[in-house]
Amino acid sequence: MTFSKKIRGTVTAILASTAMTFGGAAYADFPERPVEMTVLFGGTANTIAQLLAELMSDELGQPVVPVSRTGGGGAVGYSFVVGTAADGYNIVWNSNSINTGHHMGRMEFDYSAFTPIARVSTEVPALAVNASTGWTNLQEMAASLEGNDNELLVGISGRGSFTHLTSAALFDAMGIGDRVAFIAYGDGNAPVELLAGRIDAAIQWPGQFVSYQESGDLTVLAVTGSERVDVLPDVETAAEQGVDVDITMWRGLAAPAGTPDDVVAALQAAAEAAIATDAFQNAAGNIGFSPAFLGAAEFGALIERDDAFYGNLLVELDLVP
Repeated sequence: MTFSKKIRGTVTAILASTAMTFGGAAYADFPERPVEMTVLFGGTANTIAQLLAELMSDELGQPVVPVSRTGGGGAVGYSFVVGTAADGYNIVWNSNSINTGHHMGRMEFDYSAFTPIARVSTEVPALAVNASTGWTNLQEMAASLEGNDNELLVGISGRGSFTHLTSAALFDAMGIGDRVAFIAYGDGNAPVELLAGRIDAAIQWPGQFVSYQESGDLTVLAVTGSERVDVLPDVETAAEQGVDVDITMWRGLAAPAGTPDDVVAALQAAAEAAIATDAFQNAAGNIGFSPAFLGAAEFGALIERDDAFYGNLLVELDLVP
Protein backbone atom coordinates (compact mmCIF):
# COMPACT_ATOMS: atom_id res chain seq x y z
CA MET A 1 0.00 0.00 0.00
CA THR A 2 1.38 3.43 -0.93
CA PHE A 3 1.83 6.23 1.60
CA SER A 4 -0.94 8.31 -0.07
CA LYS A 5 -3.38 5.43 0.17
CA LYS A 6 -2.58 5.03 3.86
CA ILE A 7 -3.28 8.72 4.44
CA ARG A 8 -6.59 8.54 2.56
CA GLY A 9 -7.57 5.46 4.55
CA THR A 10 -6.73 7.13 7.83
CA VAL A 11 -8.70 10.27 6.96
CA THR A 12 -11.70 8.17 5.89
CA ALA A 13 -11.58 6.24 9.18
CA ILE A 14 -11.37 9.46 11.19
CA LEU A 15 -14.34 10.96 9.34
CA ALA A 16 -16.39 7.78 9.82
CA SER A 17 -15.54 7.74 13.52
CA THR A 18 -16.46 11.41 13.85
CA ALA A 19 -19.80 10.80 12.14
CA MET A 20 -20.56 7.93 14.50
CA THR A 21 -19.53 9.99 17.52
CA PHE A 22 -21.71 12.95 16.65
CA GLY A 23 -24.44 11.12 14.76
CA GLY A 24 -26.54 10.83 17.91
CA ALA A 25 -26.31 14.60 18.33
CA ALA A 26 -27.53 15.36 14.84
CA TYR A 27 -30.62 16.97 16.30
CA ALA A 28 -28.84 18.78 19.14
CA ASP A 29 -29.83 22.15 17.62
CA PHE A 30 -33.50 21.21 17.27
CA PRO A 31 -35.54 23.12 16.40
CA GLU A 32 -33.93 25.12 13.61
CA ARG A 33 -37.24 26.21 12.12
CA PRO A 34 -40.89 26.52 13.25
CA VAL A 35 -42.71 23.47 14.61
CA GLU A 36 -46.27 22.92 13.40
CA MET A 37 -48.83 21.67 15.93
CA THR A 38 -51.95 20.11 14.43
CA VAL A 39 -55.05 20.86 16.51
CA LEU A 40 -57.84 18.32 16.10
CA PHE A 41 -60.78 20.07 17.76
CA GLY A 42 -62.17 23.49 18.57
CA GLY A 43 -63.49 24.69 21.92
CA THR A 44 -61.42 24.01 25.01
CA ALA A 45 -58.96 21.87 23.08
CA ASN A 46 -58.14 24.75 20.74
CA THR A 47 -57.91 27.27 23.59
CA ILE A 48 -55.39 25.17 25.51
CA ALA A 49 -53.44 24.41 22.33
CA GLN A 50 -53.06 28.09 21.46
CA LEU A 51 -51.65 28.90 24.89
CA LEU A 52 -49.42 25.81 25.00
CA ALA A 53 -47.98 26.64 21.56
CA GLU A 54 -47.15 30.17 22.64
CA LEU A 55 -45.44 29.05 25.84
CA MET A 56 -43.51 26.26 24.10
CA SER A 57 -42.31 28.78 21.52
CA ASP A 58 -40.72 30.77 24.33
CA GLU A 59 -38.92 27.65 25.55
CA LEU A 60 -37.76 26.34 22.17
CA GLY A 61 -36.65 29.63 20.66
CA GLN A 62 -38.64 28.87 17.50
CA PRO A 63 -42.35 29.37 16.84
CA VAL A 64 -44.72 26.51 17.57
CA VAL A 65 -47.54 27.19 15.14
CA PRO A 66 -50.98 25.72 15.91
CA VAL A 67 -52.88 24.71 12.78
CA SER A 68 -56.51 23.60 12.93
CA ARG A 69 -57.17 20.33 11.09
CA THR A 70 -60.55 19.25 12.39
CA GLY A 71 -62.97 16.58 11.21
CA GLY A 72 -63.69 12.90 11.51
CA GLY A 73 -63.37 12.90 15.28
CA GLY A 74 -59.67 13.71 14.93
CA ALA A 75 -59.04 11.43 11.93
CA VAL A 76 -58.29 14.33 9.56
CA GLY A 77 -55.54 15.73 11.76
CA TYR A 78 -54.04 12.40 12.76
CA SER A 79 -53.92 11.29 9.11
CA PHE A 80 -52.07 14.45 8.15
CA VAL A 81 -49.43 14.17 10.88
CA VAL A 82 -48.84 10.44 10.45
CA GLY A 83 -47.86 11.14 6.84
CA THR A 84 -45.20 13.73 7.71
CA ALA A 85 -41.49 13.22 8.33
CA ALA A 86 -40.52 11.86 11.75
CA ASP A 87 -38.30 14.83 12.54
CA GLY A 88 -40.27 16.68 15.22
CA TYR A 89 -41.40 19.53 13.00
CA ASN A 90 -44.97 18.21 12.78
CA ILE A 91 -46.63 17.26 16.04
CA VAL A 92 -50.24 16.66 17.03
CA TRP A 93 -52.23 17.89 20.01
CA ASN A 94 -53.68 14.46 20.70
CA SER A 95 -56.23 12.98 23.06
CA ASN A 96 -58.15 9.79 23.84
CA SER A 97 -59.52 10.24 20.32
CA ILE A 98 -56.49 8.33 19.00
CA ASN A 99 -57.97 5.28 20.72
CA THR A 100 -61.64 5.77 19.94
CA GLY A 101 -61.07 6.89 16.35
CA HIS A 102 -59.13 3.75 15.47
CA HIS A 103 -61.56 1.33 17.11
CA MET A 104 -64.49 3.02 15.39
CA GLY A 105 -62.88 2.47 12.00
CA ARG A 106 -62.08 6.09 11.23
CA MET A 107 -58.35 5.43 10.92
CA GLU A 108 -56.51 2.34 9.70
CA PHE A 109 -53.58 3.09 12.02
CA ASP A 110 -53.64 3.10 15.82
CA TYR A 111 -51.71 4.85 18.60
CA SER A 112 -48.52 2.96 17.68
CA ALA A 113 -48.21 5.13 14.57
CA PHE A 114 -47.12 7.95 16.88
CA THR A 115 -44.31 8.59 19.33
CA PRO A 116 -45.66 10.05 22.60
CA ILE A 117 -44.08 13.31 23.75
CA ALA A 118 -45.94 14.36 26.90
CA ARG A 119 -49.35 14.41 28.51
CA VAL A 120 -50.27 18.02 29.17
CA SER A 121 -53.72 18.18 30.75
CA THR A 122 -56.84 16.33 31.76
CA GLU A 123 -60.51 17.31 31.60
CA VAL A 124 -63.36 15.61 33.39
CA PRO A 125 -66.70 15.62 31.53
CA ALA A 126 -69.72 17.11 33.31
CA LEU A 127 -73.43 16.34 32.87
CA ALA A 128 -75.76 19.38 32.84
CA VAL A 129 -79.49 19.91 32.51
CA ASN A 130 -81.78 22.92 32.31
CA ALA A 131 -82.47 24.11 35.85
CA SER A 132 -86.20 24.09 35.07
CA THR A 133 -86.17 20.28 35.26
CA GLY A 134 -85.75 20.52 39.01
CA TRP A 135 -83.25 17.63 38.97
CA THR A 136 -80.35 17.99 41.37
CA ASN A 137 -78.70 14.57 41.03
CA LEU A 138 -78.55 11.45 38.88
CA GLN A 139 -81.15 9.60 40.91
CA GLU A 140 -83.76 12.30 40.29
CA MET A 141 -83.02 12.25 36.58
CA ALA A 142 -83.49 8.46 36.44
CA ALA A 143 -86.65 8.65 38.57
CA SER A 144 -88.22 11.07 36.07
CA LEU A 145 -88.35 8.24 33.53
CA GLU A 146 -90.17 5.80 35.79
CA GLY A 147 -93.79 5.00 34.95
CA ASN A 148 -93.80 6.70 31.55
CA ASP A 149 -92.59 6.19 27.99
CA ASN A 150 -90.56 9.37 27.77
CA GLU A 151 -87.13 9.44 26.20
CA LEU A 152 -84.23 11.45 27.52
CA LEU A 153 -82.91 13.67 24.72
CA VAL A 154 -79.16 13.91 25.20
CA GLY A 155 -77.00 16.28 23.19
CA ILE A 156 -73.66 15.07 21.82
CA SER A 157 -71.07 16.71 19.59
CA GLY A 158 -71.29 13.81 17.12
CA ARG A 159 -71.69 10.05 16.88
CA GLY A 160 -68.68 8.32 18.35
CA SER A 161 -67.37 11.54 19.87
CA PHE A 162 -65.98 11.54 23.38
CA THR A 163 -69.19 13.17 24.65
CA HIS A 164 -71.20 10.40 23.00
CA LEU A 165 -69.02 7.67 24.46
CA THR A 166 -69.08 9.19 27.95
CA SER A 167 -72.83 9.76 27.82
CA ALA A 168 -73.54 6.21 26.68
CA ALA A 169 -71.31 4.74 29.39
CA LEU A 170 -72.90 6.90 32.10
CA PHE A 171 -76.50 6.21 31.18
CA ASP A 172 -75.86 2.50 30.73
CA ALA A 173 -74.31 2.42 34.19
CA MET A 174 -77.39 4.22 35.52
CA GLY A 175 -79.63 1.56 33.94
CA ILE A 176 -81.42 3.99 31.63
CA GLY A 177 -79.40 3.55 28.45
CA ASP A 178 -82.41 2.18 26.58
CA ARG A 179 -84.39 5.34 27.37
CA VAL A 180 -81.89 7.75 25.78
CA ALA A 181 -82.01 9.34 22.32
CA PHE A 182 -78.81 11.09 21.22
CA ILE A 183 -79.11 14.39 19.37
CA ALA A 184 -76.15 15.98 17.56
CA TYR A 185 -75.59 19.64 18.35
CA GLY A 186 -75.07 20.65 14.74
CA ASP A 187 -73.76 24.21 14.76
CA GLY A 188 -74.92 24.82 18.33
CA ASN A 189 -73.26 24.00 21.63
CA ALA A 190 -74.34 22.36 24.84
CA PRO A 191 -75.46 25.39 26.92
CA VAL A 192 -77.36 26.97 24.02
CA GLU A 193 -79.18 23.74 23.21
CA LEU A 194 -80.06 23.14 26.86
CA LEU A 195 -81.30 26.69 27.42
CA ALA A 196 -83.42 26.48 24.27
CA GLY A 197 -85.01 23.25 25.47
CA ARG A 198 -84.03 21.30 22.40
CA ILE A 199 -82.29 18.67 24.54
CA ASP A 200 -82.81 17.44 28.10
CA ALA A 201 -79.18 16.85 29.07
CA ALA A 202 -75.65 17.16 27.75
CA ILE A 203 -72.16 16.14 28.70
CA GLN A 204 -69.39 18.60 27.98
CA TRP A 205 -66.35 20.16 29.61
CA PRO A 206 -66.99 21.90 32.96
CA GLY A 207 -65.77 25.27 31.73
CA GLN A 208 -68.73 25.47 29.35
CA PHE A 209 -71.21 25.14 32.20
CA VAL A 210 -69.71 27.15 35.07
CA SER A 211 -71.23 30.55 34.32
CA TYR A 212 -74.66 29.02 33.63
CA GLN A 213 -74.51 27.04 36.86
CA GLU A 214 -73.62 30.23 38.75
CA SER A 215 -76.49 32.14 37.10
CA GLY A 216 -78.96 29.36 37.98
CA ASP A 217 -79.90 28.63 34.38
CA LEU A 218 -78.30 25.18 34.26
CA THR A 219 -77.70 22.51 36.89
CA VAL A 220 -74.65 20.29 36.70
CA LEU A 221 -75.66 16.89 38.09
CA ALA A 222 -72.36 15.02 38.07
CA VAL A 223 -68.82 14.75 36.75
CA THR A 224 -67.54 11.45 35.40
CA GLY A 225 -63.99 11.29 36.76
CA SER A 226 -62.74 9.73 39.99
CA GLU A 227 -62.48 13.13 41.69
CA ARG A 228 -64.47 16.36 41.73
CA VAL A 229 -63.25 19.26 39.60
CA ASP A 230 -61.97 22.54 41.00
CA VAL A 231 -64.29 24.79 38.97
CA LEU A 232 -67.37 22.86 40.20
CA PRO A 233 -66.31 21.83 43.72
CA ASP A 234 -69.84 21.14 44.96
CA VAL A 235 -70.76 18.80 42.11
CA GLU A 236 -70.43 15.14 43.07
CA THR A 237 -68.82 12.52 40.89
CA ALA A 238 -71.03 9.84 39.39
CA ALA A 239 -69.26 7.32 41.66
CA GLU A 240 -70.22 9.34 44.74
CA GLN A 241 -73.82 8.96 43.60
CA GLY A 242 -73.51 5.19 43.27
CA VAL A 243 -72.87 5.03 39.51
CA ASP A 244 -69.76 3.09 38.55
CA VAL A 245 -68.18 5.34 35.91
CA ASP A 246 -64.68 6.80 35.73
CA ILE A 247 -63.93 8.52 32.43
CA THR A 248 -61.52 11.41 31.97
CA MET A 249 -60.19 13.08 28.82
CA TRP A 250 -56.43 13.55 28.57
CA ARG A 251 -54.68 15.79 26.09
CA GLY A 252 -51.05 15.73 25.08
CA LEU A 253 -48.51 15.85 22.29
CA ALA A 254 -47.27 13.18 19.91
CA ALA A 255 -45.12 12.96 16.78
CA PRO A 256 -44.87 10.41 13.98
CA ALA A 257 -43.38 7.10 15.08
CA GLY A 258 -39.61 7.02 14.71
CA THR A 259 -39.01 10.62 15.80
CA PRO A 260 -35.49 10.71 17.34
CA ASP A 261 -35.24 10.45 21.11
CA ASP A 262 -33.36 13.73 21.51
CA VAL A 263 -36.02 15.59 19.52
CA VAL A 264 -38.75 14.05 21.67
CA ALA A 265 -36.76 15.03 24.77
CA ALA A 266 -36.52 18.65 23.60
CA LEU A 267 -40.26 18.84 22.93
CA GLN A 268 -41.07 17.11 26.21
CA ALA A 269 -38.89 19.56 28.15
CA ALA A 270 -40.55 22.53 26.43
CA ALA A 271 -44.02 21.16 27.24
CA GLU A 272 -43.10 20.53 30.88
CA ALA A 273 -41.73 24.05 31.27
CA ALA A 274 -44.82 25.54 29.61
CA ILE A 275 -47.15 23.64 31.94
CA ALA A 276 -45.26 24.95 34.97
CA THR A 277 -45.74 28.61 34.04
CA ASP A 278 -48.14 30.85 35.93
CA ALA A 279 -49.90 31.61 32.65
CA PHE A 280 -50.76 27.95 32.06
CA GLN A 281 -51.70 27.29 35.68
CA ASN A 282 -53.98 30.36 35.76
CA ALA A 283 -55.63 29.36 32.49
CA ALA A 284 -56.41 25.95 33.97
CA GLY A 285 -58.36 27.59 36.79
CA ASN A 286 -60.22 29.91 34.44
CA ILE A 287 -61.06 27.41 31.70
CA GLY A 288 -61.64 24.33 33.84
CA PHE A 289 -58.92 21.82 33.00
CA SER A 290 -56.13 20.31 35.09
CA PRO A 291 -52.43 20.57 34.24
CA ALA A 292 -51.24 16.96 34.32
CA PHE A 293 -47.72 16.50 32.96
CA LEU A 294 -46.47 13.01 32.17
CA GLY A 295 -43.21 12.31 30.38
CA ALA A 296 -43.02 10.37 27.13
CA ALA A 297 -42.56 6.89 28.65
CA GLU A 298 -45.38 7.18 31.20
CA PHE A 299 -47.62 8.86 28.65
CA GLY A 300 -47.04 6.03 26.19
CA ALA A 301 -47.99 3.46 28.81
CA LEU A 302 -51.19 5.39 29.58
CA ILE A 303 -52.17 5.52 25.90
CA GLU A 304 -51.63 1.78 25.58
CA ARG A 305 -53.81 1.05 28.64
CA ASP A 306 -56.51 3.39 27.39
CA ASP A 307 -56.52 1.73 23.99
CA ALA A 308 -57.55 -1.57 25.58
CA PHE A 309 -60.10 0.15 27.84
CA TYR A 310 -61.84 2.12 25.10
CA GLY A 311 -61.69 -0.77 22.67
CA ASN A 312 -63.61 -2.94 25.12
CA LEU A 313 -66.01 -0.14 26.06
CA LEU A 314 -66.91 0.61 22.45
CA VAL A 315 -67.71 -3.08 21.90
CA GLU A 316 -69.88 -3.14 25.03
CA LEU A 317 -71.77 -0.05 23.86
CA ASP A 318 -72.17 -1.45 20.33
CA LEU A 319 -70.34 1.52 18.81
CA VAL A 320 -67.85 -0.55 16.80
CA PRO A 321 -68.75 -0.85 13.08
